[in-house]
Amino acid sequence: PFGVNHGVELHSDVIEYAKQKLDFFIRTSDSFDKFEFCEPSFISGNCLELSPECTQYDRVYCGAGVQKEHEDYMKSLLKVGGILVMPLEEKLTKITRTGPAAWETKKILAVSFAPLIQPNHADSGKSKLVHLPPVMVRSLQDLARIAIRSTIKKLIHQETAGRNGNGLRNPPRFKRRRVRRRRMETIVFLDKEVFASRISNPSDDNNCEELEEESREEAEKVVPELKPDPPVNLLRERVLTLPLPDPLKYYLLYYREK
Repeated sequence: PFGVNHGVELHSDVIEYAKQKLDFFIRTSDSFDKFEFCEPSFISGNCLELSPECTQYDRVYCGAGVQKEHEDYMKSLLKVGGILVMPLEEKLTKITRTGPAAWETKKILAVSFAPLIQPNHADSGKSKLVHLPPVMVRSLQDLARIAIRSTIKKLIHQETAGRNGNGLRNPPRFKRRRVRRRRMETIVFLDKEVFASRISNPSDDNNCEELEEESREEAEKVVPELKPDPPVNLLRERVLTLPLPDPLKYYLLYYREK
């Protein structure tokens, strides 16, 4: 929740759509309560014209084809240890920055993306730099909300792990399979006559009967239809039980819908 998450997009209508989807996700998705979340800031502009004061990132994803001449520019956006994923020369490429001047490149799979739109300098001959929003200091109220939610999540995780034995459920028990012994058949040749004999275990007949009986029992068993339990938002339930006024409870839940 204390990270920096920037989304740079050339088309303003795509930014409006992204804001709508973000608002819908925060209001309705249980994943928002299940995991930590760094809310993105959307900026209109060309990602190839970021201001030189731009910060470096731990993760970078580009959703358009990057030309070879812009590869170094995209790699410069990474911190040491950071990962960049982008379409490069018709290949989805993963680049990890392993040092100040060292990168590790891995081609993942063949893809087809529309290329990045090149900056247009026809009007003034100068590039239009994209200035990213400054990192703002959070309010004390917001910091308290993050801390309370994080503490409740840890308590829920500890309780769940304690009930399930560190999260491991009892392993399913398997019924031991009976091994059926094979009958041994022999053919003996004596003076142009053939004698066939069968050597069987006295218990074979009983084993066959037992196997048939087990097969009948298994066929008669009706497997009950197991319906999955409806998902439960444990964080929401715990917050609603806190001895707090309702407005504070809903603030802790980001005024999300049930």
